[in-house]
Amino acid sequence: MKIIFASKNEGKVREIRQMLESTGIDLVSLNRFSAVPEIIEDGRSFLENALKKARTIAEYTGENVLADDSGLEVDILQGEPGIHSARYAGAGATDAENNARLLEKLRNMPPEKRCASFHCELVFYKRDGSYQSFTGKWQGRIIDEPRGSNGFGYDPIFFLPQLGKTAAELPPAIKNKLSHRGQAFAQLQKVLGKKDI
Repeated sequence: MKIIFASKNEGKVREIRQMLESTGIDLVSLNRFSAVPEIIEDGRSFLENALKKARTIAEYTGENVLADDSGLEVDILQGEPGIHSARYAGAGATDAENNARLLEKLRNMPPEKRCASFHCELVFYKRDGSYQSFTGKWQGRIIDEPRGSNGFGYDPIFFLPQLGKTAAELPPAIKNKLSHRGQAFAQLQKVLGKKDI
């Protein structure tokens, strides 16, 4: 079965292909399409943004679509960067720029006050206009220096005390089981295994 993934972020696409490799699903990146409609992520929640992306791309392609909206929430910053995680340092910001802005906001903050969590809302939007959503949450804390090269986004500064590593230091197979996105996709896999779509 072919499913379009409503993202041009090849880091996410790579992770998700690994998560779904045992399902026989052909996951197609949005980068394979030209003239894709621009989607303004103006929702007030991860779910609103994911649903908007999924519906727009489903209407454009006529295919089943997966879309996720995910981000990092830091407790002491009242949930920042939240739904603005990808553009925290401004439109078109790089991962390094977003990380730098967050670390600047947390400068001189002790480790015990740097609690954070990654959130993922995943929407599976079907050709008939129905959809299901799945949620994942991964807790950790923010450290001062980036560590590791396996991840993207905030992974190099998202530290998991129980493992003694950042998300970017984990092997992909371990990260994909533990992460917010991995949790949401594990729920999706159960649904795909049960239902004829």
